[in-house]
Amino acid sequence: MRRIDILLASELSGGYAPFRHDDFDVVLHRWTDYCELPLIEGALWVFVDWVLPEMSGLELCRRLRADALTAHAHVTMVLEEDNVEDRKRALRMGADDYMVGPLVRNALLDRVLGGNVSEHDATGIRTVAQGDLTVDVAAFQARWQGKPISLMPNELRLLRYFIEHPGRVFTRAQLIAALGKQEPPVDERTVDVWIGRLRRALKGVGAGNPLRTVRSLGYVFDAA
Repeated sequence: MRRIDILLASELSGGYAPFRHDDFDVVLHRWTDYCELPLIEGALWVFVDWVLPEMSGLELCRRLRADALTAHAHVTMVLEEDNVEDRKRALRMGADDYMVGPLVRNALLDRVLGGNVSEHDATGIRTVAQGDLTVDVAAFQARWQGKPISLMPNELRLLRYFIEHPGRVFTRAQLIAALGKQEPPVDERTVDVWIGRLRRALKGVGAGNPLRTVRSLGYVFDAA
């Protein structure tokens, strides 16, 4: 199966349940904290409202294009009305196309699935690295100085997320959301179990302990 991740900066009529169509798994993320990205595991589509609570849609579009993790996303600007000048401004700022809101689930899925997502795009990011620590996303394998690290799926995905966001402190709730584990709900202490397993695996191959506990807050990956 190929995967498509959809970030939505606004409400979606019809809900955010995942969707399977032919050989595509489509995962929809309600994206309210524009500083934090969930774990992106496939082709990335972002739907950005023209007006947002904290900034303009144009500014968010600019930020998406400036971030290496989202620079190649397919960005759709959601306009309040079909205004020619607004369309031009959105495209100049880096949007790929536009829709007139409010967003409706079926129309959104038709737009994405009709977007000719290539097999290369749907594999998403291939490899992420910090120093000698790498995660081969396509092979689902972590390595330290070329040596394989034995990890369970949740720990591997968690390691990848930390590597993509070094130096950032994440609460347990943020990590659960990033990994898409809200439904069914996951107890926040489960994150401690994931972290414990990940730390043991990293120490076991000589990678030390780059995962630091920040008291009363959460965890941070300290880049070398």
